[in-house]
Amino acid sequence: MRNEPEGRGFLDLLPAQAAEGVIRLPGSKSISNRVMLLAALAEGRTVLHNVLSADDTMRMREALSVLGIEVQRVAEGVWTVTGCGGRVPVREGELFLGNAGTAFRPLTAVLALAEGNYRLRGVPRMHERPIGDLVEALRQWGAQITYLEQEGYPPLAIAPAERPLGEELQTRVRGSVSSQFVSALLIAAPLTGRRVVVEVEGALISQPYVAMTVALMEHFGVNVTVEEEGRRFVIPEGSRYRSPEVWYVEGDASAASYFWAMGAVGGGPVRVEGVGRASIQGDVAFAELLAAMGAAVEWEPQAVEVRALPAVEKAIREGKWPDGPRLHGLDCDATTIPDAAMTLAVLALFADRPMRLSGVGSWRVKETDRIAAMTQELSRVGAEVESGEDWLVVHPPRRWRPAVVRTYDDHRVAMAMALAAFGGVALRLLDPGCVAKTFPTYWEWWERLVRPMPVVTVDGLSASGKGTVAKEVAASLGWHYLDSGALYRAVAWQALARGIPLDDARALSTLAESLTVEFVDGRVHINGTEAEQAIRADAVGEAASQIAQWPEVRAALLWQQRAMARSPGLVADGRDMGSVVFPEACAKLFLTASVEVRARRRYKQLIENGMHANIAELQQTLTARDLRDQRRATAPLQPAADAKVLDTSDWTVEETVQQALDWVRDRCTGRARSNQKPNRV
Repeated sequence: MRNEPEGRGFLDLLPAQAAEGVIRLPGSKSISNRVMLLAALAEGRTVLHNVLSADDTMRMREALSVLGIEVQRVAEGVWTVTGCGGRVPVREGELFLGNAGTAFRPLTAVLALAEGNYRLRGVPRMHERPIGDLVEALRQWGAQITYLEQEGYPPLAIAPAERPLGEELQTRVRGSVSSQFVSALLIAAPLTGRRVVVEVEGALISQPYVAMTVALMEHFGVNVTVEEEGRRFVIPEGSRYRSPEVWYVEGDASAASYFWAMGAVGGGPVRVEGVGRASIQGDVAFAELLAAMGAAVEWEPQAVEVRALPAVEKAIREGKWPDGPRLHGLDCDATTIPDAAMTLAVLALFADRPMRLSGVGSWRVKETDRIAAMTQELSRVGAEVESGEDWLVVHPPRRWRPAVVRTYDDHRVAMAMALAAFGGVALRLLDPGCVAKTFPTYWEWWERLVRPMPVVTVDGLSASGKGTVAKEVAASLGWHYLDSGALYRAVAWQALARGIPLDDARALSTLAESLTVEFVDGRVHINGTEAEQAIRADAVGEAASQIAQWPEVRAALLWQQRAMARSPGLVADGRDMGSVVFPEACAKLFLTASVEVRARRRYKQLIENGMHANIAELQQTLTARDLRDQRRATAPLQPAADAKVLDTSDWTVEETVQQALDWVRDRCTGRARSNQKPNRV
């Protein structure tokens, strides 16, 4: 994988061949933010363990500090919170809560009862996420809340509440937009000191999250009576929060879904620790769905292990790419697990039939419109997707496509869509850092658990035999072959044909981005036209060497080269395959030979193709090209630090190929490969 600065960056993933290992989950975001707030409102001091360290939880900690709550870091993942006993110390303040719904919604409810003046704002997307139902419910308790911009949406201004008369407070709230509205009302209710009744109108989505809130409140001393099948909640008069002194945050079940999915489509076993049968999170039900789809799922109180269907696991263990579907398709009402359903949408790519996900209307008001986002991005990798207001149907790809995937500043789009790499194609994920919202170390865990498709690089001097050797190695292994030089020659050929100056880097890079280059039966096709012989002309080769010095051209061709990586493996030849394009390929070769030998080889090649050639001129051309390639500022020609250098001057093609195959089999198969870190592309 490689993350490079382009706007907010991108991450290139090789096709993922297998997944196996053990992960200890970071703390649940939903639990972390809830218990930090409950500890802040409680009497006494609470030590919280395994608190998630991410953008959303940082917003909650910052907000509590602004409100005068003492929050201190003791060690990694360990925080102490000194509660305020239900009376917020600071009565005036401005809070910035980013895009953290688990901070914005409950803090709105708590501060509406805090007898102070506050302003709450977030990032632009937070200001597009509705909060009107919560505000209207709080106004029934006398809350004074003003919309500072658009009616029904943040940012908000809060003034001291006008407390209504009576011994009981009642409010009603719609349950179809966000379960966080109900959780926010329940968390704030004890601050009134009265008996409180919260009634839900209509269906309550994400009901397990409300159940989680109720369970956590009970651990902090407030009992909630749940009536009418979870549509009426009663908090007794005089309720107040008390610290449990110590609380351990369980692992994030929503995040666990990505790793369980890796085990299901990547062979496994993948063991996820920190959440299991004893979890209070509804998203553990995702593992039950995997079992229904055919994956082998083993449960423990605080761990779940997942492995693939036996035929899939067997193929992967034998180093083969599984043929056909990897899971049984099913239709799912995902009302109770909307976050984990994002993962299910990507797993539909691997199913044996189209899958329908319903009950995901809440996706429309999340970090982005997730129904629209997933419809678009799943289509990029080859799926046909139908969608409606609260549903989508995913038809598995007939033909997988490498894709540049947008993530929409949405952590779940990024983490879920990465799983499409198990489909045997390369992915470029834009803005991969958005995972920091809830899982900053996600990509590190990806590298630890995922074994990428094998790539072999064959670099070397011009006419050193790298193309011939690479083709033979690819044919012997049954892998795909990439002649990277053909891409530069294609750009040069088109530039010469169109009269584009070879020193106009910007025009050349635009040209490079517009070309479609394919290798069909070992021959190069450019924009659908066979051009193998045309790009092999000496003048084109010389022009290719000149344009290769421009960083803009190399950057434009980088993704095209990486996108050539397809299952079951790739052999790529060029001049920077091992050092720049595939820097962590499982095996790297660098071929060299004397200029005299290389000139004779090139002479023979040209004559056999019916072209005029002169050995002396060829030696001069090769010498000049060597110097230009070695001295260029961008990606100078040189062996990668871990490449095996082969001088082919005195070897036949057969001898060189055998040397290469021995190196590749030693490095890319069996025990040697299993001990390597996954490739970074």
